[in-house]
Amino acid sequence: MIRNFLFFIFIIFSNPINSQEKLINLLKDDNKLIFIRHAYAPGNGDPANFKLNDCSTQRNLNKEGINQSKIIGQFFSKNKIQVGKVLSSEWCRCKDTAKFAFNEYSTFEALNSFYDPRFEKNKDKQINDLKDYINNWNGNKNLVLITHFVVISEIFKVGASSGEIIISDKELNILARY
Repeated sequence: MIRNFLFFIFIIFSNPINSQEKLINLLKDDNKLIFIRHAYAPGNGDPANFKLNDCSTQRNLNKEGINQSKIIGQFFSKNKIQVGKVLSSEWCRCKDTAKFAFNEYSTFEALNSFYDPRFEKNKDKQINDLKDYINNWNGNKNLVLITHFVVISEIFKVGASSGEIIISDKELNILARY
């Protein structure tokens, strides 16, 4: 996980200028969907007794994850990338990623994890609700969606590392990954 975080920093801050410019220009073109897997939260899944409304029972961001979130937010701010709306899963690690990166966000149930067997039955409805929301999105700025590995995997048929950004169009064609 640390390696993925360092790779993200390398890509964003150390890439040749033309690669950075391509990413920035892509994002400044607006009307993109920006899927972000929550920042680094050590472990896998959640404790058996976790409660959605009690962060102390969940797997949460550590210092590295908080810093990773802040770096994501600094990238958007520094490059004046327009964000129309930030939506987050209701899980605390996603809400914290949104808070540290973008400050303002709303939760959206369709972005919630269905990794845990208790939530597995929600998968089809969530994915349909998410696709409906995207199809009806009429914003003229980028839409940021902070979610989980399982949601990204179901939408794009690819995995994502903690803090990884997947940029797509409304038809869910992947345009870039960082």
